[in-house]
Amino acid sequence: MSLESFTIMRHELLLTLSFLVILLAEVFTGEERKERVRGLAVIIFAIVTAVGFLPLPEGSIFGDMYRATRTTSLMKNILNIGTLIVFIQSYSWLGRAENRDRIHEYFMLLMTTLIGMNFMISAGHFLMFYIGIELATIPLAALAAYERFKNRSAEAGIKLILSSSLSSGILLFGLSMIYGTTGSLYFSEVAAEVKDMPLVILGFIFFFSGMGFKMSLVPFHLWTADVYEGAPVNVTAYLSVVSKGAAAFIFIIVLFTVFPVIIATWEKTIWIIAVLTITIGNLFALRQKNMKRFLAFSSIAQAGFFLLGFVGGNQLGMTTVIYYALVYIFSNLAAFGIVGIIADKTGRESMDDYDGLYRTNPGLSIAMMLAMFSLAGIPPVAGFFGKFFLFVAAAEKGFYVLVTIAVLNTIIALYYYLLVVKAMFINRNETPIEPFKSDSMSKLGLAICLAGIIVTGFASGIFEMIRNLSYGI
Repeated sequence: MSLESFTIMRHELLLTLSFLVILLAEVFTGEERKERVRGLAVIIFAIVTAVGFLPLPEGSIFGDMYRATRTTSLMKNILNIGTLIVFIQSYSWLGRAENRDRIHEYFMLLMTTLIGMNFMISAGHFLMFYIGIELATIPLAALAAYERFKNRSAEAGIKLILSSSLSSGILLFGLSMIYGTTGSLYFSEVAAEVKDMPLVILGFIFFFSGMGFKMSLVPFHLWTADVYEGAPVNVTAYLSVVSKGAAAFIFIIVLFTVFPVIIATWEKTIWIIAVLTITIGNLFALRQKNMKRFLAFSSIAQAGFFLLGFVGGNQLGMTTVIYYALVYIFSNLAAFGIVGIIADKTGRESMDDYDGLYRTNPGLSIAMMLAMFSLAGIPPVAGFFGKFFLFVAAAEKGFYVLVTIAVLNTIIALYYYLLVVKAMFINRNETPIEPFKSDSMSKLGLAICLAGIIVTGFASGIFEMIRNLSYGI
């Protein structure tokens, strides 16, 4: 294997190099200069994100355990965009006195999880896939418990590591059944040997259950709200967007490439899980007053919408999932960004605290309104087109009942998203949140999200570009 062949691992190598730079900065930076690492990390990762869009050769290494295609490169670039926004949004929060001694750790843990997600997406072998999952998951538990002096943060870390351990065990048990049946863990060889037989179906059910934990699908979602509420806002945003997007990407890759023979089985499973996830996520979101729990159940419902692209089982389904992930990143990070800004400035996280926000902070209110409109799927912002293409992908395969249920659920979602808009613009509050100015980095992160919400909705060429790149895995 030549040195040039390693260039197809460009994303992972650049992230590893960035990790080492931050590590060296930790060693050689004095206590009085710790805060400078925030700017260094943002600049380095912005360069990594930009370089990721350069043309990348396709191929495989390590005996086809690692594969690089235009589609996997696109998926990694989308995750990089989301992570860059999280880096920017974390800038002000990391400057607080209680976080200054752990700035390096925050960025290194985030980069480590992203390296694991990239290995998952490029995996051509279930062993590589599992290593990627563990590399992505274990540092996330440390990030959830980042605010170590807060009980709820420590509780979030414990719940995440315990639920992740359980899901990994279930997933491994399923893979062992698949290996016992096919005699291989290579995606291509498993796909060639998989047959519609009881042990394969049982192994797939365990595999599906393990991935259901990662994507917060019902009934594997019970950990989500507690972890999201206890973790720092920026970590919650990363869990909700980047981690879930990576899980959706690898899940659809495995379904389309490894299990196409039993598509009749997993289409029915996904049909049922999609209905349960969208409906239960929406119904529980109606009851929430804490904004992080509200967005947690919202993200559960959004995971159900992802599954509409899965049931397509074709290129259009793949395209819609990738496009919706891009739209979801901008929309959800905008919402979390505003929740983080308000929590950082005032310490308030309840929806009732947002009453009358427009009168004191009109800019944040308008930005939150656009984020809510996009998550609800109101035209002409990007969320409308994302949901529309998902409905088209499912309808094209004849899943009209599923599409009807999903459309009805958008009405429920519209109601609870508009509750936030109503609180900000209509509800009265004798003691509203005081006017304040956001720092420049928070404004930059929010501006990128809002630009993404508008541009990805109006620029139809983006969907066509993704469709051309997602020709196959």
